Amino acid sequence: MPPANDSDLSGRADQLVLTIDVGSSSFRTNLYTRDAHPVEGCAAQTHYATLTTADGGAEIDPDSLLDKIFAAIDETLHAASERAGMVAGVGMCSLVSNVMGIDAQGRPTTPIYTWADTRCASEAADLRASLDEAAIHERTGCYIHTSYLPARLAWLQHTAPDVYARTVMWITMGDWLMLHLFGRTAQSLSVASWSGLLNRHNLDWDAEWLGYLGLGREKLPPLVDVAEGISGLRAEYASRWPALRDVQWFPCVGDGVASNIGSGCWEPDAVAVQVGTSGAMRALLHGEVSNVPQGLWCYRLSGDAALLGGALSEGGNVFAWLRDTLRIADWNALEKEAANLPPDSHGLTLLPFVAGERSPGWNPAARATISGLSLTTTPVDIIRAAQEAIAYRFGLIYDQLLTALPPLRSVIASGGALLNTPGWIGMLADVLGTPVTASGEPEASSKGVALLTLHSLGIIKSFGEVPVSLHETYAPDMKRHAIYRRAMTRQQGMYEELGGSSTSASTGTISPCD
Repeated sequence: MPPANDSDLSGRADQLVLTIDVGSSSFRTNLYTRDAHPVEGCAAQTHYATLTTADGGAEIDPDSLLDKIFAAIDETLHAASERAGMVAGVGMCSLVSNVMGIDAQGRPTTPIYTWADTRCASEAADLRASLDEAAIHERTGCYIHTSYLPARLAWLQHTAPDVYARTVMWITMGDWLMLHLFGRTAQSLSVASWSGLLNRHNLDWDAEWLGYLGLGREKLPPLVDVAEGISGLRAEYASRWPALRDVQWFPCVGDGVASNIGSGCWEPDAVAVQVGTSGAMRALLHGEVSNVPQGLWCYRLSGDAALLGGALSEGGNVFAWLRDTLRIADWNALEKEAANLPPDSHGLTLLPFVAGERSPGWNPAARATISGLSLTTTPVDIIRAAQEAIAYRFGLIYDQLLTALPPLRSVIASGGALLNTPGWIGMLADVLGTPVTASGEPEASSKGVALLTLHSLGIIKSFGEVPVSLHETYAPDMKRHAIYRRAMTRQQGMYEELGGSSTSASTGTISPCD
């Protein structure tokens, strides 16, 4: 459907929503109509820097990020002109987990640490050795890992005790935005669930983690559900954006759950698989998940909806590393050549852990490995092996998901790294042994935020009222499926031989891949 025009927006029946979507290297602000269609010419996209360090750091400057987000809102509202007065609500999603500290004056005590910061690996190992990880996984839906807050906070206690002592509250980038706009914080259950500190049963900060870490509840934001909006901008921002003075602003949600909704995967029979810089496979379930399968996580959308799935630290970052390391000038040409290779024909077994491992083994010490290299191995072989290797990791997640889901209706693929490589989508269908449909939504997470905001405002009663765009469906070749499954078993065998954990292990223990 074409974008809205001025005549479409003539009355309050045609309210708009403003979305803020913060990704791993850029963010976007958009206006959407009540039918969740983007308003033409009103999107603003801005890149920002994540500082990475040789020791595993991944930091964002909180003041700089905030300034850039506010400038993007300026740009979108300016482009909207008089239509800005039709904005009825504002929603936001962001990469998670992330955390920063603030002092008693509300100023940052730390940068924003993202999930990719692995400097707390030693603390994660110590916590894992001291605690019952299976019980923690059951309570919180999360493992002990560098991605989550327990290890991060333990690291800060150990390495920066003065900073830790000065910090009166640990917040996220979404809270940081709300603190400036409204003078208070309120963290959604969605974002809190990505911290590893939320008890998934009582939907409160986990008392056992707080006690172990010596962390007072006042050090964490109050929790709200996704539909609990606030209004009444502080004077500085009400003057800057008069059109937004009294509209409802809804708490930030995780970008993963927003992407599920924006790609049409809001029922448990539809699985979303997304590959950008990293990757994830997820399904949205209603009510509480009684049992979280081994190797997977369970986050929240709201008090009555849970997100079950797994995340990979690998995705487009593997191919960026290969492109730079192999000094490939014409990547597209080699990628097309790789797509024409027969399945598992290169003689390689590859573990794609250039950034450590998340699902299903949760081993931050895991490292990328290529076995089978010879004088005849070419860059094309390595590219193909890397694509297959990542697909196998999704296969492990998929097998675990199937144990907890009803019969599937669809698997929907999104994310630039996947949608821009159709042959990879077909390969994924072959590995999974089920059809995979390419999403037609170029900004699934932004659209998901728009749908959530429209639903929270009562403008739509269900997500299903708004159709989503879908492209080609790739049917699996079952002969290829058999070949890939044998190769997937071979990859897992090498993983275990190098010291990795197994998704079938009953203990759930995680050993380093040295």
